[in-house]
Amino acid sequence: MNSELINNIDKLHTTELGEVRIKRNLSLECSDTVKWCRYRILSPEAVIGRRGKNWYITVNGCIITVNAYSYTIITAHKRKE
Repeated sequence: MNSELINNIDKLHTTELGEVRIKRNLSLECSDTVKWCRYRILSPEAVIGRRGKNWYITVNGCIITVNAYSYTIITAHKRKE
């Protein structure tokens, strides 16, 4: 699980709009969405892949999208089966 994303996990952040979008899409009620996402990304079950400019992390029934250059969490949504 040695990836560029994991090595730079401390740079992970999101915008105010990103936070609202993540909470809405995942029905979250946590106070720190970045911490929530970081915990999921670092979990052993996380499947991390990169396509183009984004990282896609599939874990616990959701997909988290992170910009590969700025480490901004763009969005997260429930995985469609």
